[in-house]
Amino acid sequence: MAEIKGIEGLTTEQINKELQRGAKFVVFQYCISLIVVTFKRGSDIYFIREGESAVGKGIGYTLLTFFVGWWGIPWGPIYTIGSLYTNLSGGKDVTQEVLNASHQSAQHV
Repeated sequence: MAEIKGIEGLTTEQINKELQRGAKFVVFQYCISLIVVTFKRGSDIYFIREGESAVGKGIGYTLLTFFVGWWGIPWGPIYTIGSLYTNLSGGKDVTQEVLNASHQSAQHV
């Protein structure tokens, strides 16, 4: 599983309380194009607490995509628009996937 940023120093109980208050785990997308090759990737997982700006946390990925994502033909513009839309919408919510993975790993311990 990818590294989760934003949970440093929190206990499982504290994370669960934050999730009940509306926190979520999100991934931001980014796109890099090199004329004939375009790469679309996801960031590490970010823990976004209720009231925090997910758009603000993903601004680096958004700017990277905005400046270097367009230039690949034909996928650069397509992936760039999709990535910008995802990031400016607050990222891709992966909370359920993270909870499922942590539940499965806890069962195997």
